[in-house]
Amino acid sequence: MTVLLTAHGTRNPHGVAMIGDLAAAMSRRLDLPVRVAFVDVLGPTPSDVLAELPADQQVVVVPAFLARGYHVRADLPEHLAAAGHPGAVLTPALGPSPALAEALAARLREAGVRRTDAVVLAAAGSSDPQAVADVRRVATRLESLLGTRVSIGFAAPPADSAYPGIDDAVREAHRRNGRCAVASYLLADGLFQRRLHDSGADVVAEPLGLHPRVVGLACRRVLSAQLIAKTARTHAG
Repeated sequence: MTVLLTAHGTRNPHGVAMIGDLAAAMSRRLDLPVRVAFVDVLGPTPSDVLAELPADQQVVVVPAFLARGYHVRADLPEHLAAAGHPGAVLTPALGPSPALAEALAARLREAGVRRTDAVVLAAAGSSDPQAVADVRRVATRLESLLGTRVSIGFAAPPADSAYPGIDDAVREAHRRNGRCAVASYLLADGLFQRRLHDSGADVVAEPLGLHPRVVGLACRRVLSAQLIAKTARTHAG
């Protein structure tokens, strides 16, 4: 079996390396080969990698996305259909998940959040209703963990955005509270993370990256797919 971890893609070398490090951490824990692909900005694409793998090999494709937006619901299934690999199965995206909210809280504490800070959950941004709902669910979970209100801001808000851009969200938090901490609902470093650092917040947490909760969640996606496949084979036999 091979695992194919598929992320969005970034021109930031550190961001690309972070996805590679996540794949390596998964490989060590699962004792399986974990390849990396990207759906945008750079390659290889998922269909590129699937074309290289033997047709009789099971491949578990894990979307390294924090919400169920367009790339998860449309792009990735199209890549799998184009590749036509008979052994490829697609798992759910990483988010939303309580594990991610726990990782967000931990990253905020690492960055020095204070109990009295206003908190903004900063996501990439999407006009997809499911993706927006997923971000809202994680914000609600983070509120319960921190015991404080969590507002939402987008690093790249679409024209019809349900939430403000990160700069506006931080300004409103400062107006309301005085100090503001930004929780980075991003998986890796890149342009969007730089926007968070430029937002004027007093505290900006690092991306989720290799937090143990993230690694564990990604591995559970693979193990669940293995169990489903094993159950299907048993029933077929």
